[in-house]
Amino acid sequence: MATVTLWSDAEAEAEPRVRAVFADIRATRGSDFINNFWRGLANDPALLERTWTSLKAVMGPGTLDPLTKELVYIAVSIANGCPYCIHSHTAAARAKGLTAEQHGEFLAIVGMANQTNALVNGMQIPVDPAFRVEERP
Repeated sequence: MATVTLWSDAEAEAEPRVRAVFADIRATRGSDFINNFWRGLANDPALLERTWTSLKAVMGPGTLDPLTKELVYIAVSIANGCPYCIHSHTAAARAKGLTAEQHGEFLAIVGMANQTNALVNGMQIPVDPAFRVEERP
């Protein structure tokens, strides 16, 4: 259960800043659907605007392809234990072409990285000089 009110469309229409962000989300995504994350952020219009602007810039066109961006988002969401983000960005990745086979391979990589990260952290293995970015030409 949410700890904040999830704004209805009627409530959003009554607040100009929220109405504008919701309209931009709809236009950007080509869908009338506004998910619960944005409906919760509507409680703080400045936070809603700032978060949407940042997300749109980071997840928009760039040197990484859209599916890769979604996979990175899912991996970080798994590491942070955010079920909402895992589900929403897995749905977005599927919409961008993620296959069941790719998803399985991706999850195996995330699991392996978590395992080896825990081992390295637990053993406090020093980083090899050859791997240090600042030491490479």
